[in-house]
Amino acid sequence: PTGTHGEQVAGVRYRAWSPPSALHPTIGSHAPLVFDIIDTWNSRAVGACTYHVAHPGGRNYQAFPVNAYEAEGRRIMRFWNHGHTPGGGVLPSFEAINAEYPHTLDLRWQPS
Repeated sequence: PTGTHGEQVAGVRYRAWSPPSALHPTIGSHAPLVFDIIDTWNSRAVGACTYHVAHPGGRNYQAFPVNAYEAEGRRIMRFWNHGHTPGGGVLPSFEAINAEYPHTLDLRWQPS
């Protein structure tokens, strides 16, 4: 809870890409991430987006952004409003909650 009625904050831990040498070689990358906001009463997605960790077209930037407008443009290009689960469907099963981080969905954590 944030102190504002009806507002909460949560986090997502994920692996953006799989370099050739890494600490966890058995965990694949989770990108792109697809977020669906689901109305549990009606069992349907009411909003969603797809987040890419890099430019979705594969473009590599050779330099840092020159100003805040270019940086914002780069961030906006990584979010898409399509590629999600539209309409109704089966609700996903809820995973076990990590006691250390109860408000974080950790895609790398495996319950024991």
